[in-house]
Parts: sequence; structure tokens; C-alpha cells
Amino acid sequence: MPFISPTRGPLSFDEMFDDIRAYVDEDPTASYRLIVGTDSRAREETTFVSAVIIHRVGKGARYYYEKRKHPRLASLRQRIYFETALSLNLGSKIAARLARDGWSNLDIEIHLDVGREGATKSLIREVVGMVTGSGFDAKIKPESYGASAVADKYTK
Repeated sequence: MPFISPTRGPLSFDEMFDDIRAYVDEDPTASYRLIVGTDSRAREETTFVSAVIIHRVGKGARYYYEKRKHPRLASLRQRIYFETALSLNLGSKIAARLARDGWSNLDIEIHLDVGREGATKSLIREVVGMVTGSGFDAKIKPESYGASAVADKYTK
């Protein structure tokens, strides 16, 4: 499945990665956050959207997303686990590419669509443990805009 860039259109994983590198190369002295987040929406089928955001702190960002359909997952717990697994898979793929290309100083944050309010509060410990146990930083709402704002925008 291609990644979609709102400014560049459909991109392969390699093209997306090259675009991220080019963005960082434009201002190599800036501070960057590389974010992966996934959100979902269940209707007749469940739509999952994973977003990759390269945030030039204080100076804007660029993002990419991929959308996939899955048979309906009505259970919120299943959807949150699947969202987390998709983000971890994508984060691992990006981390491997960063390490291979000598960019391992760029840390990846996984943004989870869970928070201390609402139905997902009982899942926080479990999914944060999945993420941190995999070696990534985990963010939850309200700090998890990669999932709760960017990815959410494209689940509709």
C-alpha cells in the first residue's frame, strides 16, 4: 500500500523515507521528532490509518499516511491492540532503515490513541508496555496527536 503525502501524493515506503531525509537535510541544525501513530474507525469494516510525522520542532512538520481496511473489529480492546501492533511494525521498519542508513540518532515516538479519560483508560498500561518494551517512546492523549489528530483525520 502506498503512503499518501498531502503535498507529494502517493509514495512508496522508500520514497517516503527519502522525503523525510530531504526534509531533515533542509535544516540539519533543527530539532526533530519522528512520530508514528495509528487510529481506527469501525463501521461495516474497520479502517486503520497509520501516520508518519516528521516534526521540525517549532518550525512545522511533514506527514504521510497509509490506509487499510480490515474485517470489522467491534471490540475496542482488539482495535487498540491492532493499532498498536501496526504502529510498532511501521516504527520497527523505519528504525531499521534509519540504522541501516546511519540515521539512528533520530528517535521514534509511538503515539497511542488511548487516554486517561474514556473507555481506553484501562488499556494504557498494556499498550504503553508493548511500546516501551519494543524500545520506543510512547505518548498517550493528549500528547499523542500523531494518532488522535493526524491519523484520525483520514479514518473518516
